Amino acid sequence: MKCVLCPRHCNADREKTYGVCASGLTPRVARVSLHHWEEPCISGENGSGTVFFTGCSLHCVYCQNQKISKIPAEGGPDLLPGKEADTAELIRIFYHLREKKAHNINLVTGDHFIPAIAGAIKKAKTEGFDLPFVFNCSGYETRESLRMLDGLIDIYLADFKYAEKELAKAYSNAEDYPEVARLAVSEMVRQQPGCEYDEKGMLKKGVIVRNLLLPKHVYNSRKVLKYLHETYGDRIIISILSQYTPGDSIPDCFPELKRKVSRAEYDRLTDYAIKIGIENAFIQEITSSDSGFIPDFDCYTG
Repeated sequence: MKCVLCPRHCNADREKTYGVCASGLTPRVARVSLHHWEEPCISGENGSGTVFFTGCSLHCVYCQNQKISKIPAEGGPDLLPGKEADTAELIRIFYHLREKKAHNINLVTGDHFIPAIAGAIKKAKTEGFDLPFVFNCSGYETRESLRMLDGLIDIYLADFKYAEKELAKAYSNAEDYPEVARLAVSEMVRQQPGCEYDEKGMLKKGVIVRNLLLPKHVYNSRKVLKYLHETYGDRIIISILSQYTPGDSIPDCFPELKRKVSRAEYDRLTDYAIKIGIENAFIQEITSSDSGFIPDFDCYTG
């Protein structure tokens, strides 16, 4: 079967080879661990139970997780970290994280494995598994794929990277990203139209949309925030990220991406958010742009 799961529509027969996402059909998991650096209503005191999947359909030039998202030049996806995880293994991982007192199950970059993930969640729920499921994604998903998760995902934790198609083309080779992300977020909000919290302030249901401020691109982020606020108001949580950390492999043609975001840039963006009336939001300390916050993908703890 030719794969059209993501907006790339690469038509790869993923039963025999791998697609633009660097993946076959069976999910491959790079890291399983408690993660304490998500938004407070996701991480809480105990941490979010993260399941990092390998591969990605977006391939941003500044990706902080490219060790697990990009096929090494000298080989195929088998050289990516981690191991394959069928339905039984995914469910075992869910219970393992619950035993570790995770507040939720946080599925990170699982877009290209949605059918398998949906099957595992359905089975776990029929067994009585009771933690919320978080779908942590790039915002570059089709509505058709997201509809496979309807009734299964409790919390969407999505990026909205670009409002400017020129920037999306340059940094992610995805000129259609702004429109795809608008449609994706609308589907997420259709499924989870409001935020619900438990007695400890942990999010049980809802949508969080993140925007990562990139160096030199305050205007792009302002356009993202304006669109989200005008469209959804306080129905969603907006997370304004300062944590951009330049990696060693950024092409020389993008010198602006070889530095961190300045305090002045981030202040300009957060001041704008306040000015247009955004209240249901998270902001970060500028010190969040530290490589120490990037997970160790050489350590599979599941």
